[in-house]
Amino acid sequence: MGRQWLHAKRLVNNLKKGKTTGKLVREIMVAAKLGGPDPAANARLFTACEKARKESVNRDVIERAIKKGSGTGDEKLVMDHVVFEGYTPHKVPVIVECMTENVNRTAPEIRVLFKQGQLGTTGSNKFLFDHVGLVEAHHPTAGTDIEAAAIEAGANEVEPLATAQNDDIPEDATGARFITDRTAIHAVSQWLSKNGWTVVTSEMGYVPKSFPELTEAQRAEVGEFLHELDEHDDVSRVWAALK
Repeated sequence: MGRQWLHAKRLVNNLKKGKTTGKLVREIMVAAKLGGPDPAANARLFTACEKARKESVNRDVIERAIKKGSGTGDEKLVMDHVVFEGYTPHKVPVIVECMTENVNRTAPEIRVLFKQGQLGTTGSNKFLFDHVGLVEAHHPTAGTDIEAAAIEAGANEVEPLATAQNDDIPEDATGARFITDRTAIHAVSQWLSKNGWTVVTSEMGYVPKSFPELTEAQRAEVGEFLHELDEHDDVSRVWAALK
């Protein structure tokens, strides 16, 4: 066979890179649609653009995605927001948010993934989560008092955030996740930005009220299932009661 396997490997790598690029471009469009075209005032868009640049996505592609998402270009983004609720293997509640141009295509594909995850049936489980505002940020000074920052910013709760939980948090910085009222997301983000913090995520999301007890093997199986969901092109966010 000679070195044909190298050619096959390159094809696989190119396919993965193309899928990653497509996912990043979609996230830019969705972020611009939800929060406007200015990355300085839209933390989700800023983060999406930074990730795209790190993956060497062309500047023109990024700009076109912003224009399409925000409706400021020739092309208009028409997408539906669809939410699926269900359970992973071992009965971990999960909420899956999708942004799609074709609900009739996306819905059956997501249901197939749920069946592959051996869910049995899907059902309403939003009562197991709090629907809140989430702002994730980091401060360059290690040991910064996150509780004081939360009080000043007007957040309801705060928890430490490490690089392992969000790879946009530098290892030598103080990372934190601020939980807010949904109407206070912008105000909290603005205060943090003006007081030395770098905001990397600013959006509405779901925080679990409790977490099922799992073994390491069960946790790994749930993680694989969630990864499969997240890999779907139309999936925007996956929220699960998994620590």
